[in-house]
Amino acid sequence: MAETPYDRRGRRMPAVRPAGPGDASDICALLNAVDVVEIGRPETDIEAVEADLHHPDVDLAKDSWLAFEGGRLVAYALVWTDSGPGRVDADHYVLPGHREAAVRLLELMEARARELAAGAQEAVLRLQLNVKPTLDADLLPGRGYRTVRRYQVMTRALSGLGEVGHAPAPPEGLALRDCAADEADRRRAHALVEETFAAHFGHVERPYEAWLDHLGARRLDWSLVWIASLAGEGDVGVLLTRDDRTGMGWLSHIGVRADLRGRGIGGFLLRHGFAAYAARGRDTVGLGVDVHNETGALALYEAHGMGLHYAVDTWELPLHPQG
Repeated sequence: MAETPYDRRGRRMPAVRPAGPGDASDICALLNAVDVVEIGRPETDIEAVEADLHHPDVDLAKDSWLAFEGGRLVAYALVWTDSGPGRVDADHYVLPGHREAAVRLLELMEARARELAAGAQEAVLRLQLNVKPTLDADLLPGRGYRTVRRYQVMTRALSGLGEVGHAPAPPEGLALRDCAADEADRRRAHALVEETFAAHFGHVERPYEAWLDHLGARRLDWSLVWIASLAGEGDVGVLLTRDDRTGMGWLSHIGVRADLRGRGIGGFLLRHGFAAYAARGRDTVGLGVDVHNETGALALYEAHGMGLHYAVDTWELPLHPQG
């Protein structure tokens, strides 16, 4: 049963209950309704929702909330703690015009975040939202949140661009191998992601098994993950992609060893991703990038014809024990 509280004036508040695995379809529909408002089209796949609801670090009874008004699902929130002590991450989605539901779920997830972060010397709650969210603009600043980072989702059309569909010539001495057959190569791909993303904002080092859970990587097609090796240097880069999104092929990680950046390896990996997905019949490929990335990734993607699809801000709330 969903909880239906009343405020001090006797007004009916949204009914709230935890989410369960059987709610995946309804949650997916809610998230797609939010997508339509924020980015113009639905882009949430039910597999992604199911992965969140089955994440081993989430206790749905304590870490998730659904809010209903008039029997209709209008808001959803989830918190998790796989980023280490002192950091709690959250999702929060609400349909426009449902401020009371939005506030109620913010209250619940903040209280739970304080419980999860108890004992940490410093703790924060992080939440990513579209730069033009359905959430009322005054709510987060009024509760003590501040923006700490901005990311762009960038896309490029693959259809009608003949040069994209041809495998690019690699820099001299560079070779690619995929990770389809060899577990050792999968672990090597993980190690390269950890090494090449170590200095990125928000990156959390995870052992192999925890990394698989974090990415939902147990559903990866490992033939779409490549390691780049350079004669005399060994393994120098990694391209991790996934073809499990309805809207586009996704380039999840493009990483090059710091000592070998500036030699065209990143651009080659990007073009290889374009060609691979064009060959698979995809008409669009996308990726996410930190606009403050010091490696020049944003400029690289723009130079290769990728453009802004939408942007998201990372909001952060210091978790003082008493709120």
